[in-house]
Amino acid sequence: MEPLRLPNDEEIGVAYDQGKEAVIALFHRTLGKLAERLQQVEDQLAKNSGNSSKPPSSDGLKKKPKSLRHKSGKKSGGQPGHTGHTLKAVAKPDYTQVHRVKRCCHCQANLEEVAAQDCEKRQVFDIPPVKVEVTEHQAEIKTCPECHQTTVGEFPVGVNQPVQYGERIKSQMVYFHQYQLVPLERTAEIVGDLYGQTVSEGTIVEACNETAQQVEPICELIKAELTDTTDTGHFDETGCRIEVKLWWLHVACTALMTYYAPHRKRGCEALDAIGIFPAFKGKAMHDGYRSYFQYATILNALCNAHHLRDLIFVRDQYQQTWAAEMINLLLEIKSAVEASPPEQQSLLLDQLTHFEARYDAILASGLRTCPVLEPAEPLPKKRGKPKQHPVKNLLDHLVLRKTETLAFMFDFNVPFDNNQAERDLRMVKLKQKISGCFRSEGGAQVFCRIRSYISTARKNGQRVLDVLQMAVSGSPFVPPILQARLISPA
Repeated sequence: MEPLRLPNDEEIGVAYDQGKEAVIALFHRTLGKLAERLQQVEDQLAKNSGNSSKPPSSDGLKKKPKSLRHKSGKKSGGQPGHTGHTLKAVAKPDYTQVHRVKRCCHCQANLEEVAAQDCEKRQVFDIPPVKVEVTEHQAEIKTCPECHQTTVGEFPVGVNQPVQYGERIKSQMVYFHQYQLVPLERTAEIVGDLYGQTVSEGTIVEACNETAQQVEPICELIKAELTDTTDTGHFDETGCRIEVKLWWLHVACTALMTYYAPHRKRGCEALDAIGIFPAFKGKAMHDGYRSYFQYATILNALCNAHHLRDLIFVRDQYQQTWAAEMINLLLEIKSAVEASPPEQQSLLLDQLTHFEARYDAILASGLRTCPVLEPAEPLPKKRGKPKQHPVKNLLDHLVLRKTETLAFMFDFNVPFDNNQAERDLRMVKLKQKISGCFRSEGGAQVFCRIRSYISTARKNGQRVLDVLQMAVSGSPFVPPILQARLISPA
């Protein structure tokens, strides 16, 4: 934003000498610039996580933005039919301690020889003292009496060094650092406190590198399956710091798979390098970033959570009644989709016609009444579209992208929003808040491979520690959706 400059005394004097019309023109030109700058500042101050794409952390301690969700009327806590996870007694405890009655608590009579007719039971669930076990592997060395040659016994797979850590403790190092996002120094401290074993940060980094190498083939299978799937795929990106510089971490995902990749760029150059989106065969759900529309063969669907936030901003900041009507319409369509029978794949024809007509009518009303942005002074011609009012920009977008906006009512396999990708990206922001930026591009690549593997495994109902231990041992978890591709990669 260029600094605002008011006319100086000489310019005012020149206008005065030129007459009344010149003074009025100077006044309106200056006032127009001030009004435009003031509107920009007010718009920026009015934005929060509820009416724009700003993150919730930017709201500070101000009152939380009003949510579009309505109260369900249900009490907090588990609902009827919900499977609880209450601690329950086991039939065969590992240990039993009998607390005998020696004397009567009333008359102090000796009861040591009296048989107990019953007992009251209480069970305590706890962790036994944990310490690192050391297993020494000894490979015999024998000399053959016939040929006089020496033969050495074979060590188990994975036992390669004179002294090394085992797969369980290494998988836990990776679990703390890569999954729970604990910084290296604190991960080493946790291992020391839990097991009494001092480990270096380099040991943790090496464990992560080994795990990333083991899961790389699984990540390539995930990438190939995401490229070939005909289901709805979710795409998004967020800024991250690598060696202090701004990079972008991209995600492509479905309900069963996740693939992360870092890149220096956000747009088409990154999408081409990652390789999933340009060849994607399903319907791509995203936030409407312009680079996604550069691929003519891709069927797009737009996130309506972003639309709702933009509409809220226009409604509140510019008092646009059409925006409020559009908010209600989108939520009404969403409710109609959710209320449809499970066997339906889209809304009924009369519903589709009705909702489309209302959508068009609301936008037509908005185009008739939207404010116009008039420049404070004639501007030199520039390449590209002329600058428009924010309200007009949103209206043009909703008109142009009507099919992508309403895709969820024509195909129930398309969700209302892009929350799947945003949930999968959330941990990147958590990582930055907890551990800071990545120290190297290699570290970011390791993080993305391991997190792609972990996220996919969790979506397939697996425990994180279990699949990490499988990866460290050299047999990473393969989701059912990828097993056929593993057998026949072609």
